Amino acid sequence: MTPEQTPLSLSPELLDAVRRIAGTEHLLVALDFDGTLSPIVDHADDARPLPRSAAALGSIAELPRTTTALISGRALASLREVASPPAATLLVGSHGAEVWLGEGSLGLELDSAQRQLLEEVRGVLAEIVEEAPGTWLEDKPAGVVLHTRLADDDVAEDAVEAAARVLRDRPGVYLKTGKRVLETSVVHASKGEAVEFLRQATGATAVLFAGDDVTDEDALGRLLRGDVGVKVGLDFTQGEFRVEAPVHVAELLEALLRERRRVTASK
Repeated sequence: MTPEQTPLSLSPELLDAVRRIAGTEHLLVALDFDGTLSPIVDHADDARPLPRSAAALGSIAELPRTTTALISGRALASLREVASPPAATLLVGSHGAEVWLGEGSLGLELDSAQRQLLEEVRGVLAEIVEEAPGTWLEDKPAGVVLHTRLADDDVAEDAVEAAARVLRDRPGVYLKTGKRVLETSVVHASKGEAVEFLRQATGATAVLFAGDDVTDEDALGRLLRGDVGVKVGLDFTQGEFRVEAPVHVAELLEALLRERRRVTASK
């Protein structure tokens, strides 16, 4: 039996919350990807959802009065490539700056000032990477990400501090810190705003959100009474519930699938 097949155990309180939210009229299941559906990996292109999670999410997406969504810091193109989401799943990338609600969704368009500012930000970060072994840059439609996962701890800290010192007060530039990354963007957006937008767009009467990173706290902090917020990992959180790792997210989704399938089949 592999670790992913090993029977796990969600807390009784979380299972009770899953049973409760499964009975809502229209359920929105919104999930982070890296560190939630997929384990964290050194190279972003290698990330893939755990098979159990992918299977459960695909089945949830097919249920009546149920909408699934992925809300990620990744650019939409990257998210589609690694997540292979169910066809009906809504996608939010770049921490909310990019949104896909189905065919006809408009892509992100920067104005000339934003494009110029983005070039300047990339130039600043490129100079830092040249002096910081183990760091690298990832380009996104509205920003640039400084990755430090493969750098020594002191190098990573110095690189992030140097970037923040130059960019934190620059008008029109927005910074987000995550796990061994510094995200820069020339568009103001957050996962919290994304959750609120999706709630409105779908008419959801309750939301289940799960995420592992610092940026997911924006979403966990925007949830309403009756929603279910799940932190993945052991870091500080505003979430009401917690699981330790992506494999537990698979169990969470399977539990939700059982309960939601039962409820929707009876109506």
